[in-house]
Amino acid sequence: MAIEAYADTIIPGERRFAGDRVCAGAAAGGGAVAAGALELLTWSAGGLAEQLGDIAVLLNVHAGEYAAEHDLTLDDDVPPFVALDFAHRTALVRRLTDPGHPEKQIWIGLALFSNMAYDSAAHMHTVDALAAGHPGLHAIGYATADVDGLWRFPRFSYGRQLAPLHPNTTSTGSPA
Repeated sequence: MAIEAYADTIIPGERRFAGDRVCAGAAAGGGAVAAGALELLTWSAGGLAEQLGDIAVLLNVHAGEYAAEHDLTLDDDVPPFVALDFAHRTALVRRLTDPGHPEKQIWIGLALFSNMAYDSAAHMHTVDALAAGHPGLHAIGYATADVDGLWRFPRFSYGRQLAPLHPNTTSTGSPA
């Protein structure tokens, strides 16, 4: 829960259901949690999966210390970071990612993975992510593939062709 709440602090989204404590509901639409941040973080290819339990414990320790500093009473029904409201979560994340914080690499790494889940759906095949209504890819206007599963772009992104197609390029776009 704490890891997802951290991801929701990085890219906020709406609550997934009534009473959702992980997503603070600080923004409309799906955020990092709906985009699959936890799935990406727990994916073995990312390199953080084995440490997530320890990172969650550390995040909750920081949240408890933060709450004590600010004289906040936290709800014991959820982990300390989840119990913080969005403004306090944001303030704590700002502190943890500060250039002078000794653990900043951990917290910046979590933030980067949260962004990656939202911006690129790195843990999914792009076609599947788009078909599932991935919130980040849709928000950035990611184009869907043609019916044959290939992406083609009839207009050049710079408004002009930058280089001619190599004469040995195959019909699938591969160099011969």
